[in-house]
Amino acid sequence: MKLELKKDCATALLVPTSMGVRITPHGGQPVNASDTFFMQATSAETNVASIASYLGLPVKVLTTFVKDSPIAQLIKGNLRSRGMSFEGKDVPQGGPWGFRHQFNIADSGYGTRGPRVQNDRAGEVGRTLNVKDFDLDRIFGKEGVQICHLSGLIGALSPETSQFCLELARAAKKHGTRIAFDLNYRATFWKGREKELRAIFTEIASVADILVGNEEDFQLCLGIQGPEEGGKGIAAQIDSFKEMIKRVKKAFPNASVFATTLREVESTNLHHWGAIMLEGENWHVIEPREIQVLDRIGGGDGFVGGLLYAILKGWDAEKWIQFGWASGALATTFITDYAQPADEEQIWSIYQGNARVKR
Repeated sequence: MKLELKKDCATALLVPTSMGVRITPHGGQPVNASDTFFMQATSAETNVASIASYLGLPVKVLTTFVKDSPIAQLIKGNLRSRGMSFEGKDVPQGGPWGFRHQFNIADSGYGTRGPRVQNDRAGEVGRTLNVKDFDLDRIFGKEGVQICHLSGLIGALSPETSQFCLELARAAKKHGTRIAFDLNYRATFWKGREKELRAIFTEIASVADILVGNEEDFQLCLGIQGPEEGGKGIAAQIDSFKEMIKRVKKAFPNASVFATTLREVESTNLHHWGAIMLEGENWHVIEPREIQVLDRIGGGDGFVGGLLYAILKGWDAEKWIQFGWASGALATTFITDYAQPADEEQIWSIYQGNARVKR
């Protein structure tokens, strides 16, 4: 099965996002024991889009910036370096207690010590994203977009961003753009807004063509019963995950692709990584395989990015999950939380288990 995509579009992949920076100690050290940090521009949605942009497809980011902020300058430069175009309002800071870009403070963990991540999002400028600041008829109608990727992180960030994502989904549907929705449930974002967000997420999911989420996402965002406990280990639960996806498909029949990753953590740096995808009536499964992990953050985003890239390229469906699985594995080998693939061959070599020197 192939998803029919619009032709002659200026943008292959469109992502709305709230940009920020991530700071990570060197050498896998914990934050409280470190005095030197690596800082990068970041967002989950641009993590997804990086697979397509580094491999040469036109990507556009819809976001918002703090006017005259050096952090905003850093972010804009980073997006350009990743081959991404962007649109976004420059919002006045409003003094030292006003708006800023969010900080993600991340300890990658090491060995038996698991990662710890703290999100510092007070005053986050991305929470002001508003559909009125973008010409959706131009973006979707005149210029054209093949896939609009929405994330539950942005969908739940604030009442404004929730409405923004809903209006994007409606505009994409109106103009024949395919919609990918990664549910990305976060309890702290949903607190006190459960009824409101359930309704919004349900509407977006009802028009989505590609639905991605883990068992917690489907249960808590959409009210779908999760997988029943299977045997020991994630591989023994694959049939239970399939039953969950069948329930999702029954509830949201507009979608034709459903996917979830499988992860079993043996240690911080050794995971068993797999994936399940249902396209149409066809199951595609990658049994969990051992991967070495430098930093796990962004692995799931890499999977979605690889999956969407493969769909955009028009490959056979069995390659979608293979390329997604390998793109996710690639992301876990970078100190940035997004993968920077050199070419398609590098990703396919990961899927094939070929780590030999290429000369």
